[in-house]
Amino acid sequence: MDSIFGYFTYVPALFIIIVGLMVAASAVRILPEYERGVLFRLGRYAGTRGPGLFFIIPGIDKLVRVSLRTVVMDVPPQDVITHDNVTVKVSAVIYFRVMEPEKAIIEVENFLYATSQLSQTTLRSVLGQVDLDELLANREKINRELQEILDRQAGPWGVKVSNVEVKNIDLPQEMMRAIAKQAEAERERRAKIIHAEGELQASDKLAKAAAVLAHEPMSLQLRFLQTLTEIGAEKNSTIVFPVPIDIIKMFLDKKE
Repeated sequence: MDSIFGYFTYVPALFIIIVGLMVAASAVRILPEYERGVLFRLGRYAGTRGPGLFFIIPGIDKLVRVSLRTVVMDVPPQDVITHDNVTVKVSAVIYFRVMEPEKAIIEVENFLYATSQLSQTTLRSVLGQVDLDELLANREKINRELQEILDRQAGPWGVKVSNVEVKNIDLPQEMMRAIAKQAEAERERRAKIIHAEGELQASDKLAKAAAVLAHEPMSLQLRFLQTLTEIGAEKNSTIVFPVPIDIIKMFLDKKE
């Protein structure tokens, strides 16, 4: 009888110990270095915990974990009408991280979803104010403008936007053909300008050379002999060259 009574006394004690261990285990929280815990006690904000080991009151406290690591989020392709009425499809990537965990939980319902929607609307708004040429040529400036706007608007949520990059710009086929024609015309224009500048420089040098030869008749004779040498080196069967007037002038004078 005593053994039975002792057994029933031992069972509740064991049960109490097990329940106590479970409660103690549920009260222990461990957070890594890259996470913080936003603590709510009876629904009220009671501070931010972590990293490391700490305790909460089971049934009274509620802990919401927030990662502090940089989040890389793709912005889906957006149909954008530029300032010069060209429809393009633009995608981007945004880099951000949580700086104030309590604001990221209290001030907005889902900061990840909110940041994604904000980046999409901001991308369409900013790119709709620029021309297509500016969008293609000044992408770094546009990235900086997008980053400043997103960082300013996401700041009240405790989110820091560190970088925004426009990733892909898909143009219509007819616009790509027009751009290719424009680039080809630009290359032809540059080639003609370079050729004209070369002709101008060559004519200037030839004019200076002619002025020198006009003051030095012997230089003209030497140039003539050099030309004959160059023609002879080509091994031509027939050579036609002009006879300088100075060579035959003395014969004409004697005839007169």
